[in-house]
Amino acid sequence: MNFFQHQEQARRNTTRLTIYFFLAVASIIGSIYLLASILFYKIYRDAVNGFDWWSFERFVFFAGTALLVISIASLYKTVQLSRGGDAIARLLGGRPIDPNTDHLQQRQLLNVVEEMAIASGIAVPTIYVLEDENSINAFAAGFTPNDAVIGVTKGTLNLLSRDELQGVIAHEFSHIFNGDMRLNVRLLGILHGIMVISIIGYFILRGTAFSSNRKKGNTLPLFGLALIIIGYVGVFFGNLIKSAVSRQREFLADASAVQFTRNPDGIMGALKKIGGLNYGSQIKNPQGKGTSHFFFSNSDLRGDARASASNFNFLSTHPPLTDRIRRIDHTFDGTFPKVLLATNRPSTQETINVKRQAGGEKLFPLLPAQLAVIIGTLNKAHIAHARGLLDCLPKTVRQKAHDPSGARAVILGLLASREPEVRARQLSYLQGSNNTMLLQETMEIVDLLSKITKEVRLPLVDLATPALRRLSPTQYKEFQRLIDKLVRADKQVDLFEYTLIQVLKRHLEPTFHQSHSLRADFDNLSQIRNECAVLLSVLAYAGTSDAFAAHDALCRGAREINGISVSLLKHNDTALKSVNDALDKLARTTPRLKEQILRASTATVAHDGQVTLSEGELLRAVAEVLDLPMPPLLPGQKLQKFEEQNGDIRDSGET
Repeated sequence: MNFFQHQEQARRNTTRLTIYFFLAVASIIGSIYLLASILFYKIYRDAVNGFDWWSFERFVFFAGTALLVISIASLYKTVQLSRGGDAIARLLGGRPIDPNTDHLQQRQLLNVVEEMAIASGIAVPTIYVLEDENSINAFAAGFTPNDAVIGVTKGTLNLLSRDELQGVIAHEFSHIFNGDMRLNVRLLGILHGIMVISIIGYFILRGTAFSSNRKKGNTLPLFGLALIIIGYVGVFFGNLIKSAVSRQREFLADASAVQFTRNPDGIMGALKKIGGLNYGSQIKNPQGKGTSHFFFSNSDLRGDARASASNFNFLSTHPPLTDRIRRIDHTFDGTFPKVLLATNRPSTQETINVKRQAGGEKLFPLLPAQLAVIIGTLNKAHIAHARGLLDCLPKTVRQKAHDPSGARAVILGLLASREPEVRARQLSYLQGSNNTMLLQETMEIVDLLSKITKEVRLPLVDLATPALRRLSPTQYKEFQRLIDKLVRADKQVDLFEYTLIQVLKRHLEPTFHQSHSLRADFDNLSQIRNECAVLLSVLAYAGTSDAFAAHDALCRGAREINGISVSLLKHNDTALKSVNDALDKLARTTPRLKEQILRASTATVAHDGQVTLSEGELLRAVAEVLDLPMPPLLPGQKLQKFEEQNGDIRDSGET
């Protein structure tokens, strides 16, 4: 099952969750009506005309009241979580890691997460540590890959080796790619709405217990107790749904972690240490139980877990540890070695010995199906490549990318023109911002940035994302204004500038404007025919200025879209605004259609059997807008160098 199939499955799970939610609400309403009828019967049974068990007016009143209370509670919780992963991490007591930390274990965690993020083509997630938790556990939370956060417990940092830590993080990246995070957040909001019935019942029961007016025959305590029972019936069914969905996703994420790292011992070692640790994977924070479906392992599991199968029940959000390990290694005998907090600390040496591959590789065609398959996944080669890209960054550049002010300087430095006249104009814009420190930092770093290879530019943007998320709204608005001025200093927008703008928009907008994932409003190709024509025409012209060659490129791409015909537009019909409008609509398609759009885009730029670096970056921009995590193209693909002159892209040999 590939990324797009996982996304479709997540959509079906969301629909199913909604149906079950309404069934649970319906049962709660029916129970409340029955309870109210019993109370009314007790009060009015001696009435002259007897008691009518069915009353439409009474049903509407209690059903409306219950729906209103549940809806308000769910909406309140959803709004509370609207900041995505950050809100959940802080709810659990998480503290964000300083990207420039000297703490050895935190530094190791940062390196592992950065490598995996760049290897998979997403923004580097903000990383949180649950300092008060000595257990081994982790979670991923957010709405989309571009606003995800990753959290780990203190025990995870102190007790896992690098390989084990990488296995756990790979497991969490699987949840990021497969749409599990968004489903988890929705579950949290829905379950709170159902739970509020029990909370009201608890307050009624507690209030009457301490009330001075406790007359004989007072039915309020019974009413409060009944609400508690009714509320927990709804919660029971909600947890049953959550558990059934979560357990299968945990098996899938374990398998994905092995696939990503090609090292089954990593995730198995982490699971075995949970079983042998006194603290297990238990989360002490009071919010841990309600958010159990977010975690790497059961948030209730503690103590010696050698008999972990007996700790499992049908409402558990995670399978037993023994089952998870045996899915990876069928020879596991169920023995969990004892783990102590003072032992098993990771090595203090963070080894980065991966050398960049150089020369000798043959140029091979990038097929549409190849790119579609690697979307939302990664492998050992991608991780090694990402580590190599990070290793070749100057230390000063990497440090500045971890600081909010320095990260702004990095982005602005990447936009600095090599033409003296244009750069002078850009410099004047920076001087006019009256931010002396930003100007100074940009000037310090711009020469270093001009020497890095062009394939490192977008990974550097991904690396700077966590720091840029820490800007204030005012700083972010000014930052956007400066980017726009620097891009338009030469009165045109080249492909790299367009890509950088799209990448930053997707990475940062959820933080500053609460722009979460879009609904899939279009599920038929006929609804997006014109937008496909605009996109494929732009991609066709990106590789050539010759109209006949562009036509051939578009025809190759159009064959990947089944059911509609697409014609090449005139060059002046592919202006930036038209492209943006087209991509905005294409972003609201179903995963099934997104896969066809990406395959068509890949086929268009690769019609001649190869992809230039510029075309590869443009593909990344398309993937970003469609919310598709696209890994960087590997060195073995040997992209061509290019020169951009007057909008044309010219070959100038191999890298």
